Amino acid sequence: MSCYAVIGMGSIAKRHLANLKLLHPEDKIYSVSASGRNNELPAHADAVISLEQLLAEKPVYAIIASPAPYHVTTAKILLEKGIPVLVEKPLSDSLNACEELLSCIRGLDTNMVSVGYCLRFLPSAQIVKKHLDSGSLGNVYNIESNVGQFLPGWRKDKNYKDSVSAKKELGGGALLELSHELDYLFWFFDNLELQHSWLRTTDELDLDVEEIADLVLTTTSGTYISVHLDFIQKSTQRNCEFIGEKGRLVWDLIANSVTLFHATGTETLYSEPEYNKNGMYIDMLQAFENVKNAGISHLATVETASKVVKLIEDAKQYNKWRRIA
Repeated sequence: MSCYAVIGMGSIAKRHLANLKLLHPEDKIYSVSASGRNNELPAHADAVISLEQLLAEKPVYAIIASPAPYHVTTAKILLEKGIPVLVEKPLSDSLNACEELLSCIRGLDTNMVSVGYCLRFLPSAQIVKKHLDSGSLGNVYNIESNVGQFLPGWRKDKNYKDSVSAKKELGGGALLELSHELDYLFWFFDNLELQHSWLRTTDELDLDVEEIADLVLTTTSGTYISVHLDFIQKSTQRNCEFIGEKGRLVWDLIANSVTLFHATGTETLYSEPEYNKNGMYIDMLQAFENVKNAGISHLATVETASKVVKLIEDAKQYNKWRRIA
């Protein structure tokens, strides 16, 4: 009998436990407390074990879903024992840690480690990727990427100020928590350069991490990209708009739709609003397991995830709103 494991016991860890049990109902699914202090058995796990016990069990792979500052340390321990790891996003809260992991994996099989940017597996995301790669939009001049969701509404079972998202020492803040947008932009355009960052807090949430982040990025070809991330919108939005030589592409991530506006009319390239978004997590796990071979190219690598962390560090360093370090 094989076994799999999830390290961490938060909401995303619980999702991964459920999906592993769905994919591997006859195998052992272990939960590992990142702190070593929580022994409460979560749903879909067969047992709570320590990291040392997990190493002895030699799982097929482990998912690291602990707070971001602990990702790299745990990944290195597992990889040194030959255990593949899927690291939840973001890869880390520190570029130095990312570089440590890059050194650790040099020479390893590239399938040994990936980063869990699941939005790459949203069907509408793959439609956008194909359309951009085909050149059908011509030269892309401007991009506007937006995501906003009210942090106190994210998790009903705890005070938002006690969440990882709200705590600087656990890798909180809008940039790290909502880094999916930065990842998919790197996926679409490879290299991005920060031109401007404006990070803010509000009296409304009263956190010591950025609650609103506005970035201006450019690509090597001169495309101008505006990125807005926030914890304060009461009505959730998540969308991205591309203005190109041959039309305007509008991607609505919540509606799971892609619409093309061009000189002769409007064309719906994809629309599946009833799509169960847990499907993208399942597809990501299956791609990591090399079951869905076509999906392997969608997985985020340590290299690309490190670029996201560097961009975030640059945004914090060059922040024009000096009330946040």
